[in-house]
Amino acid sequence: MQAEQIFTNARVVTGTEVFLGTVAVRDGLIHDVGTGGSQLPQAQDLEGDYLMPGLIELHTDNLEKYMNPRPGVDWPSESAVLAHDAQIVSAGITTVFDALAIGEVNPKGNRLRQLPIMLQAITQAEQQGHTRAEHRLHLRCELSHEKTLDIFNELVESPLVQLVSVMDHSPGQRQFVKFEKYREYYQGKYHLNDAEMDAFIEQQVENSRRYSDSYRRSIVHECRERQLSVASHDDATPEHAQESADYGMSIAEFPTTVEAAALSHRLGLKVLMGAPNIVRGGSHSGNVAASELAGHGVLDILSSDYYPSSLLQAARILADQAQGYDLPKAVAAISLAPARAAGLDDRGEIRSGLRADLLRVSAHGKQFVVDHVWRGGRRVF
Repeated sequence: MQAEQIFTNARVVTGTEVFLGTVAVRDGLIHDVGTGGSQLPQAQDLEGDYLMPGLIELHTDNLEKYMNPRPGVDWPSESAVLAHDAQIVSAGITTVFDALAIGEVNPKGNRLRQLPIMLQAITQAEQQGHTRAEHRLHLRCELSHEKTLDIFNELVESPLVQLVSVMDHSPGQRQFVKFEKYREYYQGKYHLNDAEMDAFIEQQVENSRRYSDSYRRSIVHECRERQLSVASHDDATPEHAQESADYGMSIAEFPTTVEAAALSHRLGLKVLMGAPNIVRGGSHSGNVAASELAGHGVLDILSSDYYPSSLLQAARILADQAQGYDLPKAVAAISLAPARAAGLDDRGEIRSGLRADLLRVSAHGKQFVVDHVWRGGRRVF
């Protein structure tokens, strides 16, 4: 049993307001939230710093940078997971969905080889209590790959799996409706000559025709049976958004147009965009800016994607600059909204009865800085 902890003189950020107050934690749960200060001798004075809920990250491939710190370098997986975990928790993320890519688009890549290694390392570190953040798994299913369904059926048995996304990165689909954009992007990324690129495009088109529709149906059906959250990916048209809604998906990841995002939002899917998109001021791939979706009132969730500390900074920018976003709503986009979209009802908000995943955050100019992190009432940073 943990002793009671009391945090006072804090600017408490709830789902609806910010106030100077006190939060009491007992046995790992938030016991009481109130305005005013505490005179109890054990109370910790936060000196006017913010007290926020722990952040929820639904989509990050940050672990891959630690698994392969340089081209051709494989780092020991256990060490990679712990280094990744340390960066995650220092960014204020107390629950992270590590994204594992199923289906290799890169003809020269090694993601399929690393997949079981990463899964085993995450599972082992989590089960042995070596991680400071709580790690869940997000299976990213590339539908236009012949092995995707078989690998999905194997990996979905892991108890850490709670989120699945389905995507088709083949030419002519979703993100790459225009073939010339597909050629420009992948030929530069994978360093293919013209003949290699022509063969690559032909193979990807054929794979999409053969596998994508049937794999999408099979994977979504299995997720429904297991009560797993499902996300679409790179929806570009109203038709895509409608299809995702008809499948019963709960999240629209990285829609590429205002039209797709707006309809997804109206149909009940939570629109997820990259926090780096907010921090940098636009999409690195030329798609719709997250700030534009915020201006239309259809941005629900932010994901750090490839840069963990971008979450908190993006929330600060939204609160300062985006019409319709105050600090509680901006913080909810990186805590409460992703928690609910992923089916986590026990966290994501400072409210009595929820898990005491908390951050002490100070403001330095326009920058938020994470000073302390508690997970389930236990100090982890």
